Amino acid sequence: MRRLFDVDEKFMLRAIELARSGMGNVSPNPMVGCVIVYNGVIIGEGYHREYGKPHAEVNAVNSVKDKELLKDSTLYVTLEPCSHHGKTPPCSDLILHHLIPNVVVGTIDPFAKVAGRGIEKLRNGGCKVLQGYLEDKCIELNRRFFTFHQKKRPYIILKWAQTADGFIDIDRTQENYGKPTWITNDLSRISVHKMRADESAIIVGTNTAKKDNPSLTLREWRGKPPLRILIDKDLKLSADLALFDQSVPTLVYTSKEVSPKNNLEFQRILFNGNELEQILNDLHERGVISLIVEGGQILINSFINRDLWDEARVFIGKTNFHRGVKAPVFNALIVKSEELDDSWMLVSYKV
Repeated sequence: MRRLFDVDEKFMLRAIELARSGMGNVSPNPMVGCVIVYNGVIIGEGYHREYGKPHAEVNAVNSVKDKELLKDSTLYVTLEPCSHHGKTPPCSDLILHHLIPNVVVGTIDPFAKVAGRGIEKLRNGGCKVLQGYLEDKCIELNRRFFTFHQKKRPYIILKWAQTADGFIDIDRTQENYGKPTWITNDLSRISVHKMRADESAIIVGTNTAKKDNPSLTLREWRGKPPLRILIDKDLKLSADLALFDQSVPTLVYTSKEVSPKNNLEFQRILFNGNELEQILNDLHERGVISLIVEGGQILINSFINRDLWDEARVFIGKTNFHRGVKAPVFNALIVKSEELDDSWMLVSYKV
C-alpha cells in the first residue's frame, strides 16, 4: 500500500463514498467510484449505477463539462479500469482516448479477464498509473466481489436473531408452526429487509420453511429482492408455503428431478455429505455474488462447522427465553455494533 498525501486521500475517499451508492444494484459486478481532478478541484465524478450499464469511469468522464481539461487531469478510481469487452467497452480505452495522463487506482481487479491487464494497458498507452491507494478500504468495499473471484463462491453472511440470554427460538411444537418467533423489534426488521435488498440471495433449510413459513421478500425496504433459496431434499414441504408463491425468483435444491415453473426452479444435487459445497459451486456458476444464510440452528451451524462463512450479523433483543434453541457459537471479530431502539445488531468477521 502506498502512503497518500492528504489531498490524494480526500479524492480516493470520495471515490469510495460514490462507489457505495451502487450497493444492491451492480451485482455481480463490483461497486466502483471515480473522481476526476483538475488543478486540485473535482471536475467530474461518477459510480457504477447498475449492472450492464456504464461503469464509473464512463459516468465520471461524461460528467466533465469541458473535456479539454481531461488531458491535464488525474483520475482516481477505486478498482482497476477494465481492459476487456464485456457488457460495456473497456474503460482503459476510454481513459486513453481522452489522453488522461494520471490515474490513481485503489486496488487491482481480481477478475481473471482484468487482473492487472487494465493497468498494463494504461501504462503502455503512456499513462502514469499509481496503484494501491487506500487499498485496504477499496478491498473492504468489494469484499463480496473479491471473495467470489478468489474463493469461487458467494460471500456468505450468517444472520440470526437471539435473545439476551442466548436463544434463537423456543422449543416449538406443530401448534406453534407457521409464524416466526419475534425476538427483536420493528427497526431490526427494517434493517434485515435492507440487508436483503443489498445481497444477491438468501437461503433457508427445510425446518425453517416449515416452522416459520417465511416470505424472504422485501416488505420494509425498496429494492431488488434477493434470489430465494430453499433446501428441501425430498420435496415434502407444503406447496402452500410462502416460498412457493412464485412472486419472486426462487431456487429449490432437492434430490428429485422436477420441471421448473414460473419463478420457481428445482436444482437436483446429491445429498451425500457435501451438499453445501455443491450449492455454493452452483451459485458461483450462476453469478450469485453474496448469500445470506437465514436458516435455523442446523443450517447455520452447518456453514460454521465447514468454515464456509465470511460475516455474521447477529440481532440481539431484550427478551429472555430461559430455555429453547441455543444460538450458534462461533469465533469472530466484532467490527461494528449498532443500536436499534431496544435491540442491537453486531456485525462480525471470521477470524
